[in-house]
Amino acid sequence: MRITRVLSASLLMLGLAVSPAVADSTPSPSSSSSSSSSADSGAPTQAGTSFRTATEVEQGQTATANGSAGDYLYWSFPADAGQRPTVQATVKLPEAHAAETWQIDVYDGLRRRQACQYGAQTRTAAAGTASVELACVLRTVRAWSEPWANDPLPGTYYVRLTVVDLTTADLGLPVETELRVGSKDIGGSAAVDGSLAEPLVPGIAVKSAAEEDGSSASAVLSSIEPDDGWSSGWWSDRWVWTGLGGVLAALAGVGGYSLTRGAGRATRLPPGA
Repeated sequence: MRITRVLSASLLMLGLAVSPAVADSTPSPSSSSSSSSSADSGAPTQAGTSFRTATEVEQGQTATANGSAGDYLYWSFPADAGQRPTVQATVKLPEAHAAETWQIDVYDGLRRRQACQYGAQTRTAAAGTASVELACVLRTVRAWSEPWANDPLPGTYYVRLTVVDLTTADLGLPVETELRVGSKDIGGSAAVDGSLAEPLVPGIAVKSAAEEDGSSASAVLSSIEPDDGWSSGWWSDRWVWTGLGGVLAALAGVGGYSLTRGAGRATRLPPGA
């Protein structure tokens, strides 16, 4: 009976600890639909021509832009620790064109090119094809990394879309582009013991120094950030599983002690038996 009461109390405590985390990670349908509709209403309709003029895009938005074959189109978006960003691009081509190859490249806040885990990063559109679709799934963003490593870190990410192979006759033909950025929350499996002092956002160090001096000048080149702020994912299911392991270890100790104590009593006989 004692073991049963201990198990019941421990499971109740574990349920109370897990339920807030599950509730936070599962948004209601009404909130998700309203946020997506508001994001689409404010989606950008143009692209930049360099890293410094990259158009800022929030995750979940679908950005559009008109351009010409041969242009370099740039967008930027924020990605926080624990997220696995996915970039998808669609290029609508003119009715008459020769075969041409399009490519998307993703760079982090230090302008280091990030490799794609999977996805069609480069594709060739055959002559007369109406559109071409590209995709790049990045590695999971880490909260901290070695200075010599090329791991994706929290901060601003840049997307560059351009054609890498086309005929001279098709150079300058009008095209329509769509860019969609999203991410998957990996959770505690991607957690590491460390974090950056500041996210890799261009100019954020200058802004921090200006705030310490009391100056109102801001030199941040990218003002967009996650909805709940940077490094907001410090709470993850890693804490839940750590707590669960501790509870199970405690239950195993209590159960083992109770079993061995009962067995010891059964083996002792009264005097004169």
